[in-house]
Amino acid sequence: MDSHQHQGEGPATRHRSETTLRVNGKPHTLTVDHRRVLLDVLREDLDLFGAKKGCDHGQCGACTVLVDGRRLNSCLLLAITLDGCEVTTVEGLSGDGEDLHPLQRAFLDRDAFQCGYCTPGQICSALGAIAEASAGHPSHVTDPAAPSGEPVPLDRDEIRERLSGNLCRCGAYPRIVDAVEDVIE
Repeated sequence: MDSHQHQGEGPATRHRSETTLRVNGKPHTLTVDHRRVLLDVLREDLDLFGAKKGCDHGQCGACTVLVDGRRLNSCLLLAITLDGCEVTTVEGLSGDGEDLHPLQRAFLDRDAFQCGYCTPGQICSALGAIAEASAGHPSHVTDPAAPSGEPVPLDRDEIRERLSGNLCRCGAYPRIVDAVEDVIE
């Protein structure tokens, strides 16, 4: 028996641990392999298919979700490291009701999607970007003379910069910016 293996514990179980994630307001206690990423747990274990597997390298943003209110690429997050965290996917934005979140409604109204593949990640990223700006986090295009820690006004340049990590294969970028502007006005 290898020195790291406990009696009765086989190779399949020693790399698994129990973790509890609050996903869209509901707790889920799962035993997960330490190597599994949040995106796979959401899609394969919880049947939440909004976050998409695009590049699997954190470069396209199709898998963006909110973790404790911050936008993150779920394809890069080991699920085991998120024990106790609140995860919000696009499916959880409208709560238990049937009404769409205002940003989802704006995406529909502005035709801010075409194939729709990137849309869940775009929406979660936009919500995270709005929260970051509201909390006073500057971006690359924020005026250096802007008061530190004060909310950053989101003009079109700020929105484009803050969403630049989310790719849209169809090129709906102008409409995405329009939709974000609609919810911040």
